[in-house]
Amino acid sequence: MFTSQLMKEGEITPGIATKEYISRRKRLLELLPENSLAIIAAAPVKMMTDVVPYTFRQDADYLYLTGCQQPGGVAVLGHECGLCMFMPEPKPHDVVWQGLIAGVDAALEMFKAEEAYPVSKLDKILPNMIKRSSKLFHNKLTATPTYTDLETFQNAAHVGKVSDLSIFTHELRWVKSPSELKLMKESAAIACQALLQTMLHSKTYPHEGMLSSKVEYECRMRGAQRMAFNPVVGGGPNASVIHYSRNDQKIKDGDLVLMDVGCELHGYCSDLTRTWSPCGSFSSIQEELYDLILQTNKECIRLCRPGASIRQIHNYSVELLCKGLKEIGILKRDAFRLYHQLNPTSIGHYLGMDVHDCSMISYDRPLKPGVVITIEPGIYVPSSFDGPERYQGTGIRIEDEVLITETGCEVLTGSMPKEIKHIESLLNNYSYTKGMEAATV
Repeated sequence: MFTSQLMKEGEITPGIATKEYISRRKRLLELLPENSLAIIAAAPVKMMTDVVPYTFRQDADYLYLTGCQQPGGVAVLGHECGLCMFMPEPKPHDVVWQGLIAGVDAALEMFKAEEAYPVSKLDKILPNMIKRSSKLFHNKLTATPTYTDLETFQNAAHVGKVSDLSIFTHELRWVKSPSELKLMKESAAIACQALLQTMLHSKTYPHEGMLSSKVEYECRMRGAQRMAFNPVVGGGPNASVIHYSRNDQKIKDGDLVLMDVGCELHGYCSDLTRTWSPCGSFSSIQEELYDLILQTNKECIRLCRPGASIRQIHNYSVELLCKGLKEIGILKRDAFRLYHQLNPTSIGHYLGMDVHDCSMISYDRPLKPGVVITIEPGIYVPSSFDGPERYQGTGIRIEDEVLITETGCEVLTGSMPKEIKHIESLLNNYSYTKGMEAATV
C-alpha cells in the first residue's frame, strides 16, 4: 500500500534505490562527531484554514535520509542505534478522511530503520538517547515541539550541546549521485518542455495569469508533482521586480515578458528563466539589452568547471555587465554602486532538493563534478531609475541550470531557446496563433 506504480523493485522513491538511502545515512554517521545524535523531523502539515491544509512538501533533509514522504515523523540517527524512526499512529478518524499511512512496520520493512516506535513513545525513549549523547544536531528550521519541548533537549540546548544538522547534510547533498542527476535532468527537461509550450501560447494569450497556469499544467502533465516555486511571470515593467508573483496583468503589445519557472520531480527541483516578446519581435532597444544579458550568460557558462566558484563567476559577470551598461549608456557615473540598483542578485546558486540548495555551502567553495548551479545574469531597470527613459521599466533575465562535470560543464536547460532569432522564429512560425488560423480554414 506504500509502493508507487512509478517505483522499481529495490526503490524507496522513484529513481532512488533503498541502498542509496542506507549509504547516505552511513556517510552522515561518518561526519557526525563520536557519541553525537542527529534528530531529523519531518515537515509539519501547514493549514490554509481550520480544515484545509496547504499542499504538503517534505523537509529536504528528512527526505534525503529516510525516503519517507509523509508528515508527523521524527528520525534519529546515532552511532549506537543506527536509524530509529518514530512514526505517526493513525486514528480511525484519520484513516477515513486521509487514508492509510506508513507506521512502525513500514519504517522497518520499507525504510530499513534499525529501530521503530510509535511517535507517542518518543517522550519515553528519546530522553535516554539524548542523555547518553555528548552533542545533538537537528534540522533546526523544521524543529518540532515533539522533541524540542523535552526537558532533556532543552537542558542540552541551554548548555550549548545543540547545533544545526545542515552543516553536515548540506555537505552530503551538495554533490549529486548519478541517481540524483538523472532525476535533475528529467526535472529540467520537463520545465524546458513546459516553458517552450508556454512561450508558444503567449502570442495568443499574452496574460500573466494564463501563462502561469499554462506552465504549471504542462509541468504536471509531464509528471512533476508540483512547481518548485510560484512562477514569476512579469510583463513589461513587472519584469523589473525580481521575485514578482502577482501574475495578474495583461502583457501589452510590444512589451517583454520574463518567466522564471521550475518544477519538482520526486524531490528534485529545476529552475530556469527566459525573457521574450509575445508579439513575436524584439525592438532595437530590447534587443540591445537582451544581447548583453545573453552574452554574459554564455561567457559565465564557459567559466563553469571544477575549481571555479560561484563567487568568481559572479564577479566576472559584474565586470561584463558594468562594461556593457556603460557602453549602452545606462550607467555613466559611479557605475559599480549604481549597478547594484539594477541587479542586486548573485549570478547563481546551488540547485537540488531545494531551489536555493545547500545554503550552508559558501559561494567561495571550489566547484566539483556533480554539483548543479544556476547561471542567471539579469538587468532590472526600475521605472524610477535615473537613466535614459527608453530603458526604464525593463527587466531581462536568462537563467540556465549547469551541471559541473569532470571536464567542464553540461547545460541541463540547453534545449530551451535563448537566441533572439530562434525565439522570434518559434513565435512567428510555430505559435498557437498559426494553429488556430489553420483550424478555421
